[in-house]
Amino acid sequence: MQRIPVDSSNLASVGYNAGTNILEVEFHDGGVYQYEGVPDSIYHALIGDNSKGSYFYRNIRNRYRTTKVQ
Repeated sequence: MQRIPVDSSNLASVGYNAGTNILEVEFHDGGVYQYEGVPDSIYHALIGDNSKGSYFYRNIRNRYRTTKVQ
């Protein structure tokens, strides 16, 4: 999945597949995780938020089925 770099102290890049509703997040420590069933609105809110790390921890982490891919 193609990811775009984001300005965040926790997140390095974020990608999204609207067809499968999978959000992929790369962290600065090198970990890459996929979150299943994430609505478009959550992805767009994440990308648009001034504090992407805070948004992620409040609205995504531990709310969706997660798979570590790297």
